Amino acid sequence: MKGVLVILLLTLFPVLCIAHLTGNIAFHAKAVQSSKGHELGDAEHAVDGNKETDYMKGSCTHTDSELDPWWRVDLKDVYSVSKVIITTRVDCCQDRITGAQIRIGNSLENNGNSNKLAVTLSTAPKGTETFEFKSIKGRYVNIFLPGKEKTLTLCEVEVYAEKEELQSICVPRNRALQGKAVQSSTYDEQGYAQNAIDGKEESVYSLGSCSHTEEQNDPWWRVDLKKSYSVTRVIITNREDCCSDRIKGAQIRIGNSLNNDGNENKWVASIGFISAGGTESIGFKPIEGRYVNIFLPGKKKILTLCEVQVLVA
Repeated sequence: MKGVLVILLLTLFPVLCIAHLTGNIAFHAKAVQSSKGHELGDAEHAVDGNKETDYMKGSCTHTDSELDPWWRVDLKDVYSVSKVIITTRVDCCQDRITGAQIRIGNSLENNGNSNKLAVTLSTAPKGTETFEFKSIKGRYVNIFLPGKEKTLTLCEVEVYAEKEELQSICVPRNRALQGKAVQSSTYDEQGYAQNAIDGKEESVYSLGSCSHTEEQNDPWWRVDLKKSYSVTRVIITNREDCCSDRIKGAQIRIGNSLNNDGNENKWVASIGFISAGGTESIGFKPIEGRYVNIFLPGKKKILTLCEVQVLVA
């Protein structure tokens, strides 16, 4: 009966209070790596829930042989991480991972490899090994392997936060999904404003899930939430295939006015660096508003958004 109730709740309230249902917060999160050294070696394989250790069965990652290879998972929110479990390849090359570092934090500077050091793997795990440490707050978990001509292969990476945090975290519903989006101009038939609230974080523009204005002065994008909410967080996914620096300097503005197309509503944050294809979660004190604007001031600017999520209290 309990299982039926959980399924019903997830159907009625998608992404509401789900963090406590599974301990491994890396499961099916977005993963990237420094390079892909083999056709079977996708970064996402390390968060697919499959601990298969035979590389040729297609559930492990694999970088090129290179200087300082790395792998990173984006947890989409900040957690107090206290345990990471790593499963490594056993059919070959077990010692390759010796010296790898687990690093945790909120920065993407140096691809996240300068975040706080949690553990250094002094010896290679034999299959699966658990690494526990004093909790470190962070959104990104990196496995970083310093050195020349190194290859990083991971068959599974599990990330666990402190129990009390997992039990208390609830993810508010994304109110933008039911909203109506408009923008200052539309570049082409693939760049509609509504694409930024279609529920997809696809970040390659040609796949038709991003918005795109023309080059103009002060471009903007706006979502109408249909009524006023107490907004606490905006999550933005940036374009991956091109021009990721265009979004720098954009402003998030929230309020109930449509004066100047909503661009004079309360300023809550400015957007700095978001990596190509990256997702940035921007939290703030609750702001009441029906309209959420992404406003990019300046001459000859282009605004592209691949997803905008609006979370409310």
